[in-house]
Amino acid sequence: MSDLQSMVDDVIARGVRRVHVLAWRDLDDREAGGSEVHADEFMKRWAAAGLEVLHRTSHADGLPSVARRNGYDVVRRGGRMSVFPRTIASEVVGRMGRYDALVEIWNGVPWFSPLWCRKPRILILHHIHGPMWNQVFPGPIAALGRALETIWAPPAYRRTPTVTTSDDTRDELIELGWKSDRVITGPVGVDDFFSPDPTIGKTSHPSILAVGRQAPVKRFDRLFEQVAIARRTVPDLRLTLVGDGPERERLEQWVDAHDARGWIEFAGRISRDALRDHYRRSWIVASASLAEGWGLALTEAAGCGTPAVATDISGHRCSVIDGETGVLAPIDDLHRSLVQVLTDTERRAQLSRDAERRARRLTWDALAEGVLSPLHAQVVR
Repeated sequence: MSDLQSMVDDVIARGVRRVHVLAWRDLDDREAGGSEVHADEFMKRWAAAGLEVLHRTSHADGLPSVARRNGYDVVRRGGRMSVFPRTIASEVVGRMGRYDALVEIWNGVPWFSPLWCRKPRILILHHIHGPMWNQVFPGPIAALGRALETIWAPPAYRRTPTVTTSDDTRDELIELGWKSDRVITGPVGVDDFFSPDPTIGKTSHPSILAVGRQAPVKRFDRLFEQVAIARRTVPDLRLTLVGDGPERERLEQWVDAHDARGWIEFAGRISRDALRDHYRRSWIVASASLAEGWGLALTEAAGCGTPAVATDISGHRCSVIDGETGVLAPIDDLHRSLVQVLTDTERRAQLSRDAERRARRLTWDALAEGVLSPLHAQVVR
């Protein structure tokens, strides 16, 4: 019997069968990212092991308000901001039905579960948003968001069992008042689907792949600038972007203004199979993100044997082992690292081997166990 199954059996035996998971978005949302993949991976494993899981999130255009996916229920009601008070009210008065434990996923705006939930509960917090607030909102609203995230909400959560994906984020939470024994760090998994294929070769020209929602935090325009500098040394270098988002039009304008259509391609939203093909064929995967909870695209690429060159931020430090599975650098020095990896065949091959080797050690089963462990500890003590 697996450790996960044993833990699930333990909590069910003690009366915890139905779990509500609160999150801003769900996996089928067009704006879904790594946090939503993370949630789906542990929820479907919990459901398969016998827990009844209900995922409460916000409305998404084109999706039904009630659905079932991967063995668990999904309820999408409320807008991006109204989902918070609406869900809290529903849980307090019981409109969401009976539940035995709660998982809160805090993505910028908290659900304040310590104030209204007296059942076993845990918090999942991938990273503190910090400067991201200014990229999305006007100054006064950004300041309000930062204060909510770092001043007003933390005192309510300092004793809440919390799971994060980065040691840096763990340290930051402790600085904000969390008790050190209440915060654990757990790695994100890599699906075996993302694996090398010796029959698929790399592109004939040096190639970089960038994957993610085209939002300000990803800083794709800064990546464009760094790749443009790298092309002075590697003139046949090309960059492919996978994904879509609110920054798409502005990024297209950058490409046109810099006459970069010949070396920047927008692949858009593509299938999982097509994404894997891009990972396998690209020489490296790159990210210029300002903040990440975990660089999921970087570890998926690693699973396909493609090393990373990325900005030296907390979410990248846990997904890339600098100098072993890829290279981390400040944003303004990213071009140097790109050139070094692209022009050194032997080093790139070694990074590729080490990246794939490490990716095989990162499993979603281990994640599902790690997220359940603090909930299990509350129930069985």
